[in-house]
Amino acid sequence: MSWGDDADRDQTVELRALAHPVRLRILSLLTGADLTAAEIARELDLTHANASYHLRHLLASGLIEVAGEERIRGGVAKRYRYDVTGDLDRPDRPVPEGAPPDPQQRLVYAALAAELRRRSAAMRRSQRNYLADAELWLDPDAWSEIRDRIAEASDDLHRAARPPRSAGTVKISATVALFRMAEQPR
Repeated sequence: MSWGDDADRDQTVELRALAHPVRLRILSLLTGADLTAAEIARELDLTHANASYHLRHLLASGLIEVAGEERIRGGVAKRYRYDVTGDLDRPDRPVPEGAPPDPQQRLVYAALAAELRRRSAAMRRSQRNYLADAELWLDPDAWSEIRDRIAEASDDLHRAARPPRSAGTVKISATVALFRMAEQPR
């Protein structure tokens, strides 16, 4: 895929879909299990209509897919799935190198920051918790190697995800935002 008008439109739709905290939570749920709108509504304490609304936006953006359909109480319910390998800002996604983020991409980071604030209210102290923050200068090769290792660990987390409230699981939060920064004039 080349970076052009169609790619710009596709990315804009994805960014708009991601720039909402409820949709980020839905993506997290769909990482561990294929779920229906009703199951998502129950887990997130939403109305069925509200869950369906957000699922339609995520489906239209291509961030989720229909994993199947099943008969429930005389009707048909769709099960949705999220494939994390389609995420924006992954090393394998084509982007114009060095271009500044557009306002919609910044909305995604703002939504992630809001979601992190919400999750931190539910944090439980533990020696297994981990927090790191840095604004550093790195050799480009070191940056690429470290970014790839962290991306691999993030993929491992997503692959290990289980359905909400599964026996023997613990609820965790993981937010990773690695990006190259513009150099500020002195």
